[in-house]
Amino acid sequence: MTKFTQFLFILLFTITAQSQTKKFKVVLDAGHGGKDYGATYHGNIEKKISLNTVLKVGEILAKESNIEVVYTRKTDVFVELNERANIANRSKGHLFVSMHCNANDNQAAAGNETYVMGVTRNAANLEVAKKENAVVTLESDYKIKYDGFDPKSPESVMGISIMQEENIQQSIDIAGKVQQAFTKFTPSKNRGVKQAGFLVLRKIIMPRVLIEMGFVSNKTEGAFLNSADGQDKLAEAISKAILGYRDDFFKLETITTPKKDEPKKDTVKKDDPKKTDAKPSTDNKTAIEGVSFKVQISASGKKLETLPKNFKGLKNISIEKENAIYKYFYGLTTSYATAKQLLADANAKGYSSSFIVAIKNGKKIKLSEAIK
Repeated sequence: MTKFTQFLFILLFTITAQSQTKKFKVVLDAGHGGKDYGATYHGNIEKKISLNTVLKVGEILAKESNIEVVYTRKTDVFVELNERANIANRSKGHLFVSMHCNANDNQAAAGNETYVMGVTRNAANLEVAKKENAVVTLESDYKIKYDGFDPKSPESVMGISIMQEENIQQSIDIAGKVQQAFTKFTPSKNRGVKQAGFLVLRKIIMPRVLIEMGFVSNKTEGAFLNSADGQDKLAEAISKAILGYRDDFFKLETITTPKKDEPKKDTVKKDDPKKTDAKPSTDNKTAIEGVSFKVQISASGKKLETLPKNFKGLKNISIEKENAIYKYFYGLTTSYATAKQLLADANAKGYSSSFIVAIKNGKKIKLSEAIK
């Protein structure tokens, strides 16, 4: 290969890599597969339902020009849990969505629920996690691979080593969107957003959720899950949720990135003691009528007092409760420029997953709409 050819190859690779970074990358994970059938009731097989639905979701998303879809499996094959995480992390995706079906000895149980990674002592949530984690027993040397993990032990489920706050707020947001879309597009009961320790989620370094689309053990709901029409409705709901998440978070990154030589506006000096008070701006050039901004810094199942000592010294913290999860926000301003400064302050304090939220007339709206 000549030096000129090498130069062309490097240039082409660089251009391709840059163009790829502009796409929102979604990793779709069809639960179970191959020798692992998942839950099976009344002729309804979880591994088939999850794969069919994942492929339908992928087909819908692929129609969007700025979305790239990555699959952990596209056929009926067995993929180890660690490998699913490896596929996701190698792809450098922006979102990981794992799709499953629930089951219960009580065959009247019905409805859908979406899980984010977390440690819980709730008996029902633990039971769901134990069933989904049991797949590791089909892997060789699983106790070595997963640090002595025992899928039958509640202590093992609760003791999974994770970074509790990393990406948790984005995960909760997409989980909420999934549940809202299920309510709109399916007849099933909304069982809400929950937390539990899932092995498939533990090593993933991006916002991630595990969706239990319904109960195959319920004859009526199982038939819905196993039907082409039911899978179409599920796929439509999940796709809408993913697209809504993309609009809220992915475009935010491209919008808030300043141009190289762009002068900073409405900045607050670092040594200004008022910077953490997040007072609403009255600057007519930067204020947007009827719209305000705040920065979501964290979310947790635990309620904390909104004192600076609980939030690394940040003041003006507010709290909202949503689906048994407490969301914590920093500051409040009508200036988008000030909101970006607040975001920078939060990042400097260690809240690397924080993001700007826009509110109009007391309701959250898309950031892209707010700054138009």
